[in-house]
Amino acid sequence: MRQTVLVIDDSLATVRMLGEVLSDLCDVQVATEAAEGIALARTEAPDLVLLDVMMPGMDGYEACRRLKADPRTCHVPVIFVTSLDEEADEAHGLEIGAIDYIVKPFSVPIVRARVRNHLELKRHRDLLESLSSLDGLTEIPNRRRLDEHLDQEWRRCARHGLPLSLLLLDIDHFKPYNDTFGHQAGDDCLRLVAGALRDCARRPGDLVARYGGEEFACVLPGVGGEAARGMAEALREAVADLALPGAEGGTVTVSVGGATIVPDLNTNPADLIRRADDNLYQSKHLGRNRVTMG
Repeated sequence: MRQTVLVIDDSLATVRMLGEVLSDLCDVQVATEAAEGIALARTEAPDLVLLDVMMPGMDGYEACRRLKADPRTCHVPVIFVTSLDEEADEAHGLEIGAIDYIVKPFSVPIVRARVRNHLELKRHRDLLESLSSLDGLTEIPNRRRLDEHLDQEWRRCARHGLPLSLLLLDIDHFKPYNDTFGHQAGDDCLRLVAGALRDCARRPGDLVARYGGEEFACVLPGVGGEAARGMAEALREAVADLALPGAEGGTVTVSVGGATIVPDLNTNPADLIRRADDNLYQSKHLGRNRVTMG
């Protein structure tokens, strides 16, 4: 997946030039005001920000402070690209959290090299972060990564007025399975179920994660109710197709509860999680191995 650079600069000439010289390295997003750039950074999670200092209204220094103070953007590296060329200006920019400082008029080869190097460093940091976000047993994303992804997609869908669906899945009769076949077999069952669920989530924004114990979750950004139900049935069938012998006869199955909402920036995913969990309870109560949406 291509990385994204956000350019925040009130100079249209600079914005155009940076867009052109970086187009083969990354996707480029643009904001011509600091407040607009901060909002974009919060919802779009760029890999790098190129930030001008001298802008009307909020200047780049204040914008950098706000980016670094916000947990949603504090890990996004910032490079100042500015005409301020005094040593004190550069020192101030680095002190408030920037990782680099480029003076205008800039050299295109130097800008490209520095952006490429910082994007590569960001890619390596993201790789290390992703390894720490995997569940050790099933090797799919863990609860921490699920929460981060759900929050990120909540904000993105809120910004664009898109639906967001969440599916919660629970392996039926898992405790008797462990009691009958042993914990090693239980671990093998969890790994196989996780793999089957992961293979169903093919879109870039979809995420299957281990929710806890024998529960899993699937985040479906931009997916409405009917499509989410179709995905829920596909996940349920993928587990049934494993044909793992069950502890009480038949095969291992999952119950699924799902919910869909169009988020807004003044709320959080808690209500979506609660509704999906309530529907999962209904699937269990109604006989298991079924999907309940709402």
